[in-house]
Amino acid sequence: MDIYTIGFTKKKAAEFFEILKRVGIKRLIDVRLNNRSQLAGFTKCEDIKYFLREICGAEYLHVPILSPTKEILDGYKKKAISWEEYEERFLALLGERRVENDVGRQLFDVPTVLLCSEPEPDHCHRRLVAEYLAANWGGVEIVHL
Repeated sequence: MDIYTIGFTKKKAAEFFEILKRVGIKRLIDVRLNNRSQLAGFTKCEDIKYFLREICGAEYLHVPILSPTKEILDGYKKKAISWEEYEERFLALLGERRVENDVGRQLFDVPTVLLCSEPEPDHCHRRLVAEYLAANWGGVEIVHL
């Protein structure tokens, strides 16, 4: 099973949706804590749901259990904690939430991508979610778009 990840920042809508179409994405799982921000542009909740359906024939799901808490996110954004501490706290949170059981492999029964805002996966929690699920499920290949 493949788990794809993508960030929307620094991408124009055409580029973003062409990537998803090229890979054949049929489900997008939004792992952002806030999917309604005005800064989200074309990925604002209702907009991306429409675009995914019309452009890619894909479904949209917002799965907040895969998001960091506001405290963890704010701690990192305000530089109160390092990226390493953010990773540690977020991975512990995923473990406490037992997301590998609650999310279920069936959400990835079609080509599925995890969405967050960061342009690259190295400092984004979507990578941590994908790695956590891969470690707990096994047989998972992670592909960053």
